[in-house]
Amino acid sequence: MKIFVDTAELDEIKEANSWGILDGVTTNPSLIKKAVRKRENIDMEEYIKEICRVVDGPVSLEVIGLTRDEMVAQGELLYEKFNPVNDNVVVKIPINTSSPKSTGGEYEGLKALKDLSSKGIPTNTTLIMKPEQALLAAKAGTRYVSPFAGRIDDFIRNNVGLTRGEDYPKSAYHNADWLRHASYLKLKPRYEELEGNDLAGIYFDEEVNRVKESISDEGIYTGAAAVSSINQIFSNYNFDTEVLAASLRNSRQVREVAEAGADVSTIPFHVLKEMIDHYKTEQGIISFSEDVVSEYEGIFR
Repeated sequence: MKIFVDTAELDEIKEANSWGILDGVTTNPSLIKKAVRKRENIDMEEYIKEICRVVDGPVSLEVIGLTRDEMVAQGELLYEKFNPVNDNVVVKIPINTSSPKSTGGEYEGLKALKDLSSKGIPTNTTLIMKPEQALLAAKAGTRYVSPFAGRIDDFIRNNVGLTRGEDYPKSAYHNADWLRHASYLKLKPRYEELEGNDLAGIYFDEEVNRVKESISDEGIYTGAAAVSSINQIFSNYNFDTEVLAASLRNSRQVREVAEAGADVSTIPFHVLKEMIDHYKTEQGIISFSEDVVSEYEGIFR
């Protein structure tokens, strides 16, 4: 699995690159804002060019328009302006731009993807929340689809009545087993109330079906499950599009999308650091260091 770092902070990109594990970078307007607000009188073009220079791998830069024409024009501009630096620019396009601020419709992103792909400009389709969206993006010719695993998890947890910040921190992770257990506890009184009825009574019970439906998004129980489903679909039809798992909140989620077959994971810098840490590793280093005898130390002099 390729590893991209999900940041626009130059220091973080350079540090991760020095580890010898970095294959690319993903940015977006929010990450750019976070990175540059600490700096005064920044030359934005030069800053982005420096990001492109640092890594010998894809650098995703996102458009800000919401219509086909805007996104195509902006995608061409990003590619023409920054790709010559290191031949590594990928243009990020949202799968669906329908919003109160948009004058276009739901399909503007797909149209822009097709246009840019036909011009030989590689694209990364962002804000993928379900496999069906990924399938459409692949058909339109995108190079990457980015399922937002963390946000998918948030959506499902919201469905079961949990609120991020109140009931769980952003970094928390509840897998499918946890959600099924939570739904079982919620349904247990109803099952007991229906005990003695035939199976059809439970099968058609509105409360039972409402709770079961709440622990998934149309049969997708976690962000990692969405990655797995997309990967399976692409494998079925030999799409060249790569599955780029995004919105990853902790190292366990990175592991699960890797198990699900993600081609790429784009990982925040703090999660990259979390991936290498383990209490017992630290304890092992302390133990090994304390056990070094002078005779063994001498061979290194």
